Amino acid sequence: MNIPGSITTLLIGIGLTVISFWYGQNHGLLPVAASEEAVGIDNLFNLMVTIGTGLFLIVQGTLIYSFFKFRRQPDDDTDGPYVEGNIPLEILWTAIPAVIVLIIAVYSFEVYSRIGGLDPMAHSMAHAPATQQVAYGSGAAIAAPLVPPTDSNPHAAMVMAATDPATAAVRDETIPPAQDAPEMGVTTPRIGATPDNAGQSAAYQINATGLQFAWLFTYPDTGIVAGELHVPVGKEILLNISANDVLHAFWVPEFRLKQDAIPGRQSELRFTPSKIGEYDVICAELCGAYHGVMKTKVIAQTQADFDTWVQEQQVANSPDALKTAIAANPTTPDQFLAPFVQDLGINAAVVEQLHPAHLHASAH
Repeated sequence: MNIPGSITTLLIGIGLTVISFWYGQNHGLLPVAASEEAVGIDNLFNLMVTIGTGLFLIVQGTLIYSFFKFRRQPDDDTDGPYVEGNIPLEILWTAIPAVIVLIIAVYSFEVYSRIGGLDPMAHSMAHAPATQQVAYGSGAAIAAPLVPPTDSNPHAAMVMAATDPATAAVRDETIPPAQDAPEMGVTTPRIGATPDNAGQSAAYQINATGLQFAWLFTYPDTGIVAGELHVPVGKEILLNISANDVLHAFWVPEFRLKQDAIPGRQSELRFTPSKIGEYDVICAELCGAYHGVMKTKVIAQTQADFDTWVQEQQVANSPDALKTAIAANPTTPDQFLAPFVQDLGINAAVVEQLHPAHLHASAH
């Protein structure tokens, strides 16, 4: 039975579409999505994989079909047909990629705006007044404040992140702190402030400081300084990011968000953890010879576990609090050791046999 070419083409198109959509949703190329912001980014990535799969199958399928259909037959030494051009076909294969690129561009910008990215034209330092530019180091220019930060400055917290006492010993004091230019332009990169909560305070503000080759996290409300980032799930986190020496980047693949830590510029990253677990924090900018080992973890916990961790850190960092905790729970050495020695089969009789007087009597 001869199937009309139009029906064959339709069936092939349906098959390619089904395969592309299936693979676009089941590619398994991404790690677990562990933040609320990851959903939009994953949807965008799935769309691009779907389109890419369809284009790959069409191009490779056409090549394989042409390889067998139009191969040279034995003893055929004639020239192939001369094709000068096909205007409608050229318009088609130009228009289709253009439409695809436009769709991806519009969708990408929508996702970028949804997770809090600013207009790219609004945060270039090139728009800042010349009076706000200072030079340091090798002559690179950054925007710096002409006046010290005050409470009226909405980004004073980010400025203070770069002057955190917890990192004073490892901070390069030749790098000046910076804040938004007061007239034009923005010098503070921000990612993650969703439109529905823009202008609202995050549940937790944490200072993240990058230095060769580690991350330090300071919790201003409690004074805790840690090498790991602990956060409660379901709560929006605001990271005030700074760099003490060279360029670093705070990246958690499971959160789908990355923000640069730039000397002299305070960055902001907002995210809301959605899954309990431990996730790697990776420096995504080459920062020196040991860049590859600049890793730590972000630990997403329940609110109760996070509160417990905060209390433990406060006790560990406060001798007075430790003494208070010990006084509130008096325990004799025997009471403390009992659970440990019980599993070893050690009891009072065994201990008595080990008493020096008993050993001396046994020797005689």
